[in-house]
Amino acid sequence: MNQIEMEPEQHKVDDDQKNNPHGGESGKVNGTAVSDDQDGGEFSDVEMEKRSEKKEEELQEKEDSNSNSPEVDKSHDSSGKEVNPQTNGNGHNHYIPAIKAQVHLPRPEPPQPKVERSQSLSMAESMPSIGKYIRDRSSTFSAAIIKHLSSLKEDNGDFIVKNDSLNFEVTEFKIPGVKVIVKLKSDDEREELRGRITFFTRSNCRDCTAVRKFFREKGLGYFEINIDVFPERAKELIERTGSSEVPKIFFNEKLLGGLVTLNSLRNSGELDKRMNELLGQKCPEEAPEIPVNGFDDDEEEEDELVAIVKFLRQKLPIQDRLIKMKIVKNCFSGIDMVEAIIHHLDCGRRKGIATAKLLAQKHFIHHVFGENGFEEGNHFYRFLEHEPFIVGCFNFRISTNDNEPKSASFLADRLTRLMSAILEAYASEDRFHVNYYVISKSEEFRRYLNLARDLQRVNLQLLTPDERLAFFLNLYNAMVIHAVISIGHPEGILDQRAFFCDFQYVIGGYPYSLSIIENGILRNNRKSPYSLIRPFSNGDRRLELAPTTVNPLIHFGLCNGTRSSPTVRFFTPQGVEGELRCATREYFQSGGIEINLDKRTVCVTRIIKWFSIDFGQEKDVLEWVMNYLDATRAGLLTHLLADEGPINIVYQNYDWSGNL
Repeated sequence: MNQIEMEPEQHKVDDDQKNNPHGGESGKVNGTAVSDDQDGGEFSDVEMEKRSEKKEEELQEKEDSNSNSPEVDKSHDSSGKEVNPQTNGNGHNHYIPAIKAQVHLPRPEPPQPKVERSQSLSMAESMPSIGKYIRDRSSTFSAAIIKHLSSLKEDNGDFIVKNDSLNFEVTEFKIPGVKVIVKLKSDDEREELRGRITFFTRSNCRDCTAVRKFFREKGLGYFEINIDVFPERAKELIERTGSSEVPKIFFNEKLLGGLVTLNSLRNSGELDKRMNELLGQKCPEEAPEIPVNGFDDDEEEEDELVAIVKFLRQKLPIQDRLIKMKIVKNCFSGIDMVEAIIHHLDCGRRKGIATAKLLAQKHFIHHVFGENGFEEGNHFYRFLEHEPFIVGCFNFRISTNDNEPKSASFLADRLTRLMSAILEAYASEDRFHVNYYVISKSEEFRRYLNLARDLQRVNLQLLTPDERLAFFLNLYNAMVIHAVISIGHPEGILDQRAFFCDFQYVIGGYPYSLSIIENGILRNNRKSPYSLIRPFSNGDRRLELAPTTVNPLIHFGLCNGTRSSPTVRFFTPQGVEGELRCATREYFQSGGIEINLDKRTVCVTRIIKWFSIDFGQEKDVLEWVMNYLDATRAGLLTHLLADEGPINIVYQNYDWSGNL
């Protein structure tokens, strides 16, 4: 076979070897490959035994002659040898031919020595020393970095670093195709950063918001001490300034003043000079301390009944019982509880019954069917931590809160202030975007979670109607933020059920979901959209907290964390009605309604369709909406309603994506 005929075959062999994923031989390749510089005897013992020394010498002479041939012959001979014509197509013959190996194939390695089972090898002997390898590599890498940092020199113009050793002015990196220049601050600029800007604020304070915005726009770092988040710092504010008014700005330990002083210095051009004077030195210890996160300020007061409750938890026969053809788990008899109280307190029966009623009033125990608080007789009760719903409540942690319940008005006010502080710090100025991830890591949210735990046994009956309305509006919006952080935004029908129905808090001894708050409380036990049943059954004690009439404005005060919902906000009991009207006006003026005079079409939010029973007939809805429109839209709608012609009302698509 001549040289020209061998080249296509050689390419064919190479292609087969490339297509084989395991790097093995193809069925079309005849012969076994060994390397020129390897022994090869392991593969051709049979053939070598049959060869004579004379044939070997002739073969050697042939190879030597080929080595002196032109370059084309060299490449051919280095790839392989001519196969013996006696070999059949399957590569079977009376002996195994010895063929030179392809140079790109790996060399065969000798087998590893066999280890007897009786031998016990150490980890260092049986496995690679990974730790040593990492240490060696890290040492080499560290040495290279130190070498470059200590003596950086120009190298053929490919990589240039200019520096002034200790006094860096401009560091310039030149990489082929990339140029990076890092300009460090001068000594004068670095002097400004030695001090510390601190100011005291409160939630829902316009002046505080203006001060915060000023320092953000100027690019200056600051520390904010919100008195509503850190109430223990209120005393320090009075001691340092002689007043409880906010904001109060400090440059290091020096009091600058409030917003009026800040604006005055800025307008006169003296602000930069004053900042250089007061912040040019390192902040002394006399300056207001930076708020410390992770510590609670309020000392919890243990409930006076906790000792009795702990005794009853250990002594009462708590077990599953068959009551009214239902299996009731973890319950006990009221008679047994009264007897245990009498024995523990060494008192009469009347005091024992009064103590049991007090336990039920403070939500330590509940009737298994919710029929009464506590009555003497053959009734069965269970502890709050044994209620079936308690494990699924997100403000429950391992055990119930046995501390003395705080007043409902205090908790409602504290919730409003904490959540307002969260929005001011971690939401956009227009409240259309909320940074849920940063909120989840914040001190404000940690304190809110502790506050939510205090709601387990709170008595909401003591709230006024306006306080109750503001409380449930704020609680709904706060729970939405918690739900987004815990389970994420709802993306489908199943997610919406988990979000609105399964995410619950235990409040005042009873479970509350987002759907229960909206439809059961705020809408006075009306059916939710596309639902056939009401949230509460007859006799449910949570109905006592529902308002007597439904205010349709509540739909524009509830934010469910989506882009089409109203913006998130928190309300005060004193101005909840006016704040709801303001929220409704903002919603309709920011795209909640669109009017096409030519087509006589009014496109309104789908919220009105879902809760149409709360708004009335379509014509009544348009007249109601007119009160919350700007002058232009109100004029267009008035023109449509005045001529008594047909008006086509359509509903906008609802965007369920998150308000991130």
